[in-house]
Amino acid sequence: MLRYTLMRLGIFVGCFVVVWALVYSGVAPRGLGASNGMWMIMLALVVSAPISFVALRKERDRASERIAPRLDRSIDRVKSNLAANRSQEDEADDAARTPAPAGAPAKDTDAGNAKAAESGPDSEDVKASEGVKAS
Repeated sequence: MLRYTLMRLGIFVGCFVVVWALVYSGVAPRGLGASNGMWMIMLALVVSAPISFVALRKERDRASERIAPRLDRSIDRVKSNLAANRSQEDEADDAARTPAPAGAPAKDTDAGNAKAAESGPDSEDVKASEGVKAS
């Protein structure tokens, strides 16, 4: 990978030197004001990209062959971690949905909800609902 990167950088530097020579000889247009340096860098990038794409095809393929096994291992590790997390979530969800045995104490939130359901409506609620019905 380092070899490919250095070769790509070499092509860019060569293109930059050519663009610099063309700009200062007047063949290529200059940038506006202080943007001349940025103009030359952008022009060198645009010229060097297709050259690198064609000239470095074999080196890019070699680099990708070395990277692909590591990438596959990383993807497999991520997939197995996701599967483990899903199974943990499923187990926790199943445990939460499974009713507790008859002798087991209820959870705090379940106990509060059960007491509220058993007590029925408050007397104020009954009076308010009767007042609404009478009107």
